Amino acid sequence: MNPEKGVALTGLVPHPPLLIPRVGGKQIEEVLQTKEAVTQLAQAVVNVKPDVIVVISPHGPVFQDGIVVNFAPTVEGDFANFGAPEEKLQFIVDGLFAGAVQDEAEELEVPIIPLTIDLVKRFRLTTGLDHGSLVPLYYLKKAGWHGKIVPVTMGILPSDKLYSFGIAVQRAAQNLGRRVVVIASGDLSHRLTPDAPNGFNPRGQEFDSAITQALEAGDVANLLGITPELREEAGECGYRPLVMMAGAVDGYTLEPSLLSYEGPFGVGYGVALWKTVGVDASRRYLAGLQQQRQTYLAQVRQQESPLVRLARAAAELYVEQQEILSPIPDLPNNLPQQAGVFVTVKQAGNLRGCIGTFLPTQPSLAQEVIANAIQAVSNDPRFEPVDREELAELEYSVDVLSEPREVQDLSQHDPKVHGIIVAKGERRGLLLPDLEGVDTTEEQIAIAKRKAGIRPDDDDVALAQFEVTRYQ
Repeated sequence: MNPEKGVALTGLVPHPPLLIPRVGGKQIEEVLQTKEAVTQLAQAVVNVKPDVIVVISPHGPVFQDGIVVNFAPTVEGDFANFGAPEEKLQFIVDGLFAGAVQDEAEELEVPIIPLTIDLVKRFRLTTGLDHGSLVPLYYLKKAGWHGKIVPVTMGILPSDKLYSFGIAVQRAAQNLGRRVVVIASGDLSHRLTPDAPNGFNPRGQEFDSAITQALEAGDVANLLGITPELREEAGECGYRPLVMMAGAVDGYTLEPSLLSYEGPFGVGYGVALWKTVGVDASRRYLAGLQQQRQTYLAQVRQQESPLVRLARAAAELYVEQQEILSPIPDLPNNLPQQAGVFVTVKQAGNLRGCIGTFLPTQPSLAQEVIANAIQAVSNDPRFEPVDREELAELEYSVDVLSEPREVQDLSQHDPKVHGIIVAKGERRGLLLPDLEGVDTTEEQIAIAKRKAGIRPDDDDVALAQFEVTRYQ
């Protein structure tokens, strides 16, 4: 029996814009199974008569350090970017409920980023709905939904934080006596076939099978157990919204339904709903997630190489005390005395900072690592400086570069083995080898040119290559 208040239903909806008839045209026939399933899910949502629908998208303003909640009084959007500007949607935002979610999230130590006017101006964002939200909302409105929503964008956070956000939604619903539906918008693997958007990877189907089996069984534990490596190789966009959705039914007994799955265009589209039918304390998973994360981080630290331990020590001392590590420790004799070094910092598997030098700039390798580790956590222009609260969550790697040499024959250049340096005058762009999504020499050179500010069609450039030894 459904509770009178709380989370009544959650669902996964894919978001290819071609699901909208005026966008897809005849192509919609290739996703008819998905279209019918989304229509069925939308009707199920309307049938439970929610007071508010929380829509979680992976395509709004995405930040490394928090989950974005849209507090605009009203939100709207259209499909103009996909050739159908006449398809417009507008909804009222339930600001009271959004505020209650923020309060509960902060109690659970989940960072929330309100989408305010100041934030919009600072980062040149918009309060408008993205297609990740618009596609499910189109079908909900078509099914008769005209109520309030809370638009949310996933954060690049550890799974326990994402899951805790869902718990915050559940608590807010219970405290305010609201009947709530949570919709996770997301596609599955983007690497199912050779002509897929992100290229082919055989693990794409493995990922989709694991997700659809968990959805069909209402198996939250197995959903949460999918490894970051599998997710990365699959090239997915829907996993984080699903984890947030799963948190919203923490402690509930579920009536699960996998309504459809298909993989046209090399992309997996799954439609599923979980209806809550009771309470079961054994289905609470947050403590296990948190312990799993702490165990993993402890193992990472135990296995760190001397160079990585040095990078961590230098970074942590600088963040905590604004001091540079000294005295300089001795390193193993098998390491070079000097070299170019890149220090990479990740949080929950996502890049948090990366700074390096392709030639040595310091008297010793140890000093090179220390200098670049400090820069990586404090001066990477792509990110805010790391703060103390983040330090326990960070993972480091150190790449030691061989001396660059001129590229004599591009046919002998392997982007999985060789890094590339593109130079013209004072402008230089460097790309490390074996990067995700960079499979050809041409792609590698194009990205390096872009980093250097060199025109894509300018072939009057000098090319150098190098190898990398990675330490973790």
